[in-house]
Amino acid sequence: MSDTAAAQARPEASILHVDMDAFFLSVELRERPDLTGRPAAVAAPSGRSVVLSASYEARAYGVRSAMPLAHARALCPPLVVVPPRQDVYRSVSADVMALLGQVTPVLEQLSVDEAFLDVAGARRRLGPPARIGGLIRRRVREELGLPCTVGAAGVKFVAKMASTAAKPDGLLVVPPERTLEFLHPLPVGRLWGVGPKAAEALRRRGMATIGDLAAADPEQLERAFGAAGRSWVQLSRGIDPRPVAPRPAARSIGADHTFDVDPLDVAGVDLEVLRLCHRVAARLRAEEVAAGAVTVRLKDPDGRVRSRTARLARPTTTAHGLLGPARRLVAELHAQRPHPVRLVGVRAERLTDADEPAPEQEALFGGPGFGDDDAAEGVAGDWAGAEAAADAVARRFPTAAVRPASLLRRGAEQPDARHEAPGP
Repeated sequence: MSDTAAAQARPEASILHVDMDAFFLSVELRERPDLTGRPAAVAAPSGRSVVLSASYEARAYGVRSAMPLAHARALCPPLVVVPPRQDVYRSVSADVMALLGQVTPVLEQLSVDEAFLDVAGARRRLGPPARIGGLIRRRVREELGLPCTVGAAGVKFVAKMASTAAKPDGLLVVPPERTLEFLHPLPVGRLWGVGPKAAEALRRRGMATIGDLAAADPEQLERAFGAAGRSWVQLSRGIDPRPVAPRPAARSIGADHTFDVDPLDVAGVDLEVLRLCHRVAARLRAEEVAAGAVTVRLKDPDGRVRSRTARLARPTTTAHGLLGPARRLVAELHAQRPHPVRLVGVRAERLTDADEPAPEQEALFGGPGFGDDDAAEGVAGDWAGAEAAADAVARRFPTAAVRPASLLRRGAEQPDARHEAPGP
């Protein structure tokens, strides 16, 4: 089969790429309609934070995700900064994925705000891919109050490129027989996997467009760029045999925090360790997994990263179960090398199914937020029920917060999800 024939093998554009538009900010706009049409960004309002999501009005000024907030403010003086709420975004993401799962069970989630769907099996029930894409956009808008963009094609990477071309709040279907017509005029830097440096190197070799790359000799590209070069040629010819498949279960769940002022000792890190343990535990419960180990990571101002892991006595889904070992690890790392801390991270590892948690002895006193390290490191008590109740409050009242009293001291209640891990 020729390359062109291979690109046209799938009879319909039955692979969809669904991408939420400015996801974090769109979630905030549901409660802040006054920001509609204004340059706005989700970011912690001070310190070394970065932009997590930006409105298209802000992007017109040059503001982009992952840009330092200070730079974004300089580019866009009228920028409105909205503090992030990661737990809310994860909850809404679960709602989005549940809705997509009603369209087809053949779903591959890429991140909190995008997924591939193979709708070949849904055509008889829902119609052609263009109709299914329109249905998804309408349901996400009506049921969740959010905009999304859908790209449809015969192969995965072209569907993703179609959604990029259709943004924001659009729908683009690339029929398989028009795959090369769509791809070849595009700049070579638009090809999946070709970064800015590689794009410049390709342009120096006379390959400015994806069509130029498609005409290249794969062996020559492989000699110049390794295995990636041959892969680029295949993609440029519309060849992408990868199926839509669910991603494997997460092997770890974590979060981290970058300090505005680097603490010098363990006490200065402790409140953030407590907060991060609660964030990680909430995700464990949401994903119905339990942690068998916890890892703590410290980053020094000079960029050096140190980490240490501890096995847990029993699998846990609670912040209580993570906190004692995490505190010990911080103390051990600091004793090993006393040094200011730029970033602290907590990660739950050795994940197992949480359907049948190990029995935990009940405690009468102590636990996270009480300042009693011995109690926090000992028996778990009835924290699973208490933390599950807090989850229920958060689901029903997203803007409310139930947290340990320790986090209400010294201004610790302020949101700080600047560098939280995006998750699996």
